[in-house]
Order: sequence, then structure tokens, then C-alpha cells
Amino acid sequence: MQLLRDDDTLFAALLARDPSYEGFAYVGVKTTGIFCRLTCPARKPKRTNVVFFACRDAAQEAGFRACLRCKPLDIKPPASEALHSLRERIKAEPDRRWSAGDLKALGYDPSTVRRAFQREYGVTFAQYARSQRLGLAVGTLQQGGSVMDAQLDAGYESGSGFREAINRLIGDAPIRMAAHQILTAQWLDTPIGAMLVVVDDAGVHLLEFAERKALPNEIKRLRERVGPIRFGPHPMLDRLAGEVEQYFSGQLTAFTVPVVQKGTPFEASVWDALRQIPAGQTRSYGALAHAMDRPNAVRAVARANGANQVAIIVPCHRVIGADGSMTGYGGKIWRKQWLLNHEQRMAASHSQL
Repeated sequence: MQLLRDDDTLFAALLARDPSYEGFAYVGVKTTGIFCRLTCPARKPKRTNVVFFACRDAAQEAGFRACLRCKPLDIKPPASEALHSLRERIKAEPDRRWSAGDLKALGYDPSTVRRAFQREYGVTFAQYARSQRLGLAVGTLQQGGSVMDAQLDAGYESGSGFREAINRLIGDAPIRMAAHQILTAQWLDTPIGAMLVVVDDAGVHLLEFAERKALPNEIKRLRERVGPIRFGPHPMLDRLAGEVEQYFSGQLTAFTVPVVQKGTPFEASVWDALRQIPAGQTRSYGALAHAMDRPNAVRAVARANGANQVAIIVPCHRVIGADGSMTGYGGKIWRKQWLLNHEQRMAASHSQL
């Protein structure tokens, strides 16, 4: 179990709205009787007016009420009102071409919306909406529709403009789409940030945090190794989203959704070994290499660990330095620590049942 950090550290995290304490520290404001997440967007209280808690129950037992703005009793931090509302509008009207004027008419500042989507998903609002629109167009092509139908679905007046955009998304010319098995992508919201997932009927090919620097190269490699990608609905996405939700709510320690990411035989053996590490435990690269009967392949094991592109399910975050230090993690070190702390709490909770 993680111990609560000292108050000075937690107050600094409160001022910085540090997400690494999400689920592991809460702040109570004595003057209002309300407790919040450290990431709450509300005006920050004075240092003398706060008290920190390791869990929500402790805050409530001390007589504090949950903040209506950051909703600390919810499993996931609430997305901004703009994010939630606009995502729902895009889902309801996937073929709509959005303009800055449309956003202003809804009462939103276009630059604020742009930053919110960039921060959460790594793309602007316009890019997010366009990806959904192009996914709809590719679906038309898969179902036997004409290139012109797909072009109109996506809202493009220029055929060359549509082809250029579709090529950037999935790396193939629209006229040839019907001949391919199309991978399907979508965003998943988690308590520690948005994740991009790519699936097909066989299983999960990619699950990565939006901020991972290697994500563009991973998408490119996936298109080259497997096939083109579109945004849209898919039963495997629904199954994965359900398991991810259970994992973050503390109900699931082992995933059942199939993983089908492509790699070398050695990489596949390392990824299999990673899945043998129980939730709540860690291994060093050397220990992992010994467990695979490859004690001299520590560096190769580390490279294969870094090549994994199905985060959490293939738990590369459970590998740490030989001295117990947090080694590199593409989704950022604070997320690695968060995931390990979360799994340790789950393991402790389940052992008491």
C-alpha cells in the first residue's frame, strides 16, 4: 500500500494539478467543508486551509463533502464540459464538417476547444472530427459503396483532397479499400489519460497513451505489418473498453481480450513472459531474462519490452530497474508509478476477500 506523501509535497502537487496522485491523494478544504481531487480546476485554497487524505472514505469520515466540480467519488475524473459535449455531438453527427463558427454558435471558444482536445487526445478538435468522418467514409467503401459516395460522406468536394486525406489516415488509395481487412481504431478515456486502441476481429493490435512519443511510428508500423486503419465502432472495441473500465475500477487484474500484436518470435516470447508477472508484483529486466532461460539476453529483453505496443494488457510497466528504480516508460514515468500503485492496492484488496 502507498503511504500518503508529506503535506508540502502534496500541496505543491495541488498547485500544479499533478495527475500522478489521481486516486491516491485527496484534499479537504476546511473553509468550505469540501474535498477534491488534486487536479480540481477550482481556485486553489491557502496552505493553512487544507488537509490531505489517502482515500475518499477518509475524507468523508472526516466530514467533508465531495466537490461537485471535480467529482472525486467518480472512478474517472470528469472530462471538461466542452470535451464531453462535443464528443457526443461528433458521435451523433459523424459526417458533419465543423467550423470555428459552429463552435462559437454553441458558446465555445475555438482556441480553448483546440487546446482541450490537444491535451487529452494529442490532436486538435478539427483533426478528431475529421478522423471520425474519414472512418465513416472508409466504412462506406468496405460495404461496397463507390468512391464518390465515400467522398461525399466525408464532406470533401475535391476527389484529390479526399484521397490525400484518406492516404494519410490509412496509407492506401480509396479505390483499393474493399480489398483490405481494415483495422478499427477508437479513443478510450481512462483516469490517467486518453488511450488509442486499434483492433480487428482477431483481437487487440495496439493500446497506447496518447502522449507516447513513439505512437506515430507505431501506427505506421502497424499499417505496414497488418493493414490500413479507420476510426469507427467494432465489437472488439466494446469488449476491450469494458475490461479497461473494470481494470481501472479495481475489479479486474487479468485481461481476457485477445492480443494479436505483430513482432519477432523473440519479442513475442518476451511479451508472453510479461503477462506472467502477477498484478501487484514487479520484475527486473535481468529477472525476466532468467525466467525465460535467456540470462545473457538482458538488453534484448529490454528492447522487446520497449517495443510492446499493447500497454497495460501486456504489462511492460511491471518491469523496473535492478535497484528498484522506475526505468523508462513511453507513457511517462508517473503513469508507470500510478499503475503499479493501483495494482498493489488491487492485489491487497483481493487477498483480503
